[in-house]
Amino acid sequence: MVQNKLPSKADIIKGNRRAIAKAITLLESTRPESFEHGQVLLESLLPLAGKALRIGITGVPGVGKSTFIEAIGLFLIKQGHRVAVLAVDPSSQLTGGSIMGDKTRMNELAQHPDAFIRPSPSSGILGGVARKTRETMLICEAAGYDVVIVETVGVGQSETMVDSMVDLFLLLMLPNAGDELQGLKKGVLELADLVVVNKSDGKQESLAKTAQSEYSKALHLLPSSKNSWTPQILRCSALEKRGMDKIWEAAKSFRETLRNSGEWEKQRRKQTGKWMWSLVEEGLLLKFRNHPNLQKQISELEKAVESGNMLPTTAATKLLDSWQTHSK
Repeated sequence: MVQNKLPSKADIIKGNRRAIAKAITLLESTRPESFEHGQVLLESLLPLAGKALRIGITGVPGVGKSTFIEAIGLFLIKQGHRVAVLAVDPSSQLTGGSIMGDKTRMNELAQHPDAFIRPSPSSGILGGVARKTRETMLICEAAGYDVVIVETVGVGQSETMVDSMVDLFLLLMLPNAGDELQGLKKGVLELADLVVVNKSDGKQESLAKTAQSEYSKALHLLPSSKNSWTPQILRCSALEKRGMDKIWEAAKSFRETLRNSGEWEKQRRKQTGKWMWSLVEEGLLLKFRNHPNLQKQISELEKAVESGNMLPTTAATKLLDSWQTHSK
């Protein structure tokens, strides 16, 4: 009976939304049986994946990420593309589920037959992305979505993890350049392939032009993350759906430039290696926390550290020594 309910490879290839959603749920599941089913399915779909342009979008809260993604998504669909949006929400501390619900903030895009939106809880994972974002991207690509957008939780030092799974990293900014440059983490700006100043409309348009100039100066002082590409600074109004054409032209130019230089394939291969190690680290941590011989000690040492009776470094050393002893 369980087998009949599993999503099929054929249904996913046809772009059946229900099948895609079920496949992603399998991959996100913490149940070993569901996880295994998901891995087998993913393995069968792997040859069909990898052809999409993967775009990571980040920006400070209030910059208008959801409005922007809906605007660029609808623009791309008009150009004949199929768009998947993996919107990573902050997790609820009580339920572990998504608490923002990006589908409600991208209503028009969510209803379009050529779009697929999947809000997923970040589950406390550093990097502003969900546990299975990489696997979810592959499922969407196999289903025929040729542009996959990953929206991260927000800008921060830990957000840079998204760069290890996308082709193009887009940083969305507000028109008040001075304030943002002061509070912006330099590492995020260094990773950006495109910087887009949003809300370039009405009274804020002149501010946006100034911001564009300021960001351009700032980027010249920072090393580029790509050898063959110089980051561009553009303006748009997501609310008025203006500037999407220039952003897409820049994205296409980025893809062509990196492919011609060989940097595209090199980056994809490097990302696959990082994916493997992230899974190794995640698996080791899970086994460590669930080790029967460490359960009591973990609890005791946590209390000792939280009460101030022991240094975190001492507790960590004790746990690692115990792990090493019990793993022999």
